[in-house]
Amino acid sequence: MGIEELKRLLDEVLASMPELRELGDRCLSSRRWGGSAVLMVVDAAFTSIGMSYFRSVVPAVIRFKELFVDTGRVSSLLELASMESDELRTVWRNRRSWSVAREVARRLISFDGEDDVRRLRTWALGSDLENWRADPIGSIKGVGLVTYQYLRMMGGVDTVMPDKVVKRVINSLLRQAGLNEVWDDLGFVREVERLAVLTGHRPVELTWMTWLLTERRLMGEPSYSRLIHLI
Repeated sequence: MGIEELKRLLDEVLASMPELRELGDRCLSSRRWGGSAVLMVVDAAFTSIGMSYFRSVVPAVIRFKELFVDTGRVSSLLELASMESDELRTVWRNRRSWSVAREVARRLISFDGEDDVRRLRTWALGSDLENWRADPIGSIKGVGLVTYQYLRMMGGVDTVMPDKVVKRVINSLLRQAGLNEVWDDLGFVREVERLAVLTGHRPVELTWMTWLLTERRLMGEPSYSRLIHLI
């Protein structure tokens, strides 16, 4: 029992999900959603309120993409920051999500970069977990540590999100391996990053593992497999 058992458990689960490597690579290279910083920010803002990712968030991001991005109405973070929330709520009704999306977009614009993706990466690679509340993005009303970590991941930082699904699945594996569970958000991030190194896995892949594993248990693999190439 212990680290070796945790490694065995993780190896077994990850071996059943060959798509995790590609998802991790795409996330860390900021190529999610076709490399659209706008869609990555919208995804994070929708995910922030705790709805089912594959059944609620992804379909809504696709609708936003079709209505606003594909038509050329929103092609940059600057344009996203300037959108009216009433128009945006035809896609996603939660006002807080749109407030977060627009303010994140507005603040990312101030970072150096030749394009929006480079601005996202400039911010993320210079961000800090320990002082996240003082960060330009972390200090936004409505941005918690989960959203902060998610944006950092999409900006190229190999870390983990302390959301309820991730914590539930990882702590279950820790319990099975005879290790101590960690429920405090900051402590959870630190411990998973440490354990990822010891078990030879990337934190970003462990995050995706928990989401895919949960979705597979709830709905069956086909419910998300057709969406993998989009996200």
